[in-house]
Amino acid sequence: MPVTRLALPRFRPTGRLLVQQAALALVVAVLAGSASALFLAVLHHTSHTFAQHHGLIWALPAIGFAVAWLYQRWGQAIEGGNNLLLDEIHQPQRVVPLRMAPLILLATWASHLGGASVGREGTAVQMGGALADQLTHVLKLDAHRRRLVLQMGVAAGFASVFGTPLAGAVFALEVITRGRLAHEALWPCLVAALAADRVSAAWGVHHESTLVPLWPADVGHGVPAVLATGLACGVVAWLFARLAHVGSDHTRSWLPDARWRAAVGGAVFAAAVWLCDAWAYCGLGTEGIAAALQGQAPAWGFAAKMLATLWCLVFGFKGGEVTPLFFIGCGLGLALEGPLHMPPGSLSALGLVAVFAGATKTPVACTLLAIELFGASIAWPAALACALAFACSGQTSIYKAQRQA
Repeated sequence: MPVTRLALPRFRPTGRLLVQQAALALVVAVLAGSASALFLAVLHHTSHTFAQHHGLIWALPAIGFAVAWLYQRWGQAIEGGNNLLLDEIHQPQRVVPLRMAPLILLATWASHLGGASVGREGTAVQMGGALADQLTHVLKLDAHRRRLVLQMGVAAGFASVFGTPLAGAVFALEVITRGRLAHEALWPCLVAALAADRVSAAWGVHHESTLVPLWPADVGHGVPAVLATGLACGVVAWLFARLAHVGSDHTRSWLPDARWRAAVGGAVFAAAVWLCDAWAYCGLGTEGIAAALQGQAPAWGFAAKMLATLWCLVFGFKGGEVTPLFFIGCGLGLALEGPLHMPPGSLSALGLVAVFAGATKTPVACTLLAIELFGASIAWPAALACALAFACSGQTSIYKAQRQA
């Protein structure tokens, strides 16, 4: 009697595809991780130089003028920054010019040398996306694979600049469309993010250490405080995104020439910081974040940082918004800790991720970010706060190219 053979599913094509995607992700990781390592190394020195020589703030108008001139001369096609990457992921049209990487790199270094209140994630994401997209030419990728490569670049850039690979991978999936996770890109983005983090570490990059927040033993006692924090963070995230868009539109109509717009904005910012002795609100604000996590920052500091960051962004300084958003969220959480009777650092840690979640519409990525930064004990409070901040922040995102599911 003939033996009937069991028909087994054929996994070879799927396995081959996974290997191909992983190999591509590793290439992207080397490019993005190395670029982030260079960026962070020089950024550390520029930030330290400004901290030692506050008089450099008077160079900010000239820096703004020069950066705007560079973008007018060579960067008009890449002026969209992160939004350009999102547009290309949604509707691939043409390869992102390679010059996006060096231009945003130089512009961010220069902005921080002059004390502008801007971030660093925009630079890393744009470098990662631009470098990754060059593989489209080399490998002649079709539209679908090009989308994946761009998402890998976003994931690798985010992961390597913050040292948070899980958050970086999910951020690249979640930021594309509000209310939807692009699961088909999970595998390559996760490989790219994990590898890029290791590549930047191999170059000697060390990320800032953070404190593990203290949570009350009685979980029920902390829930109202967590929900209140999530609500407040959602409102602040909506306000930040809304003011950023409205402010940009008004400044562009008031001063159409980007060079003079940046010069005027830089001059006003420099004068305000000098007169108000507001040096704590220049640059990234990592020292302010650390102080807020320890309960040693002024309760109104988040509002000052929010104003400083919005001003610099709407007048055209480069670098991104995320690290300043961390500062704003930390400060907001600190202001709530006393009235809500929570331990120092607890709500500050929640605010750090929840404002970011509301402003970028990425609550899952921000929950993972909290776990990677502060440990597993923050998992349930972060999930609640980020979800509520996302729900309460409306449809406005800091990324105009982000679409609604």
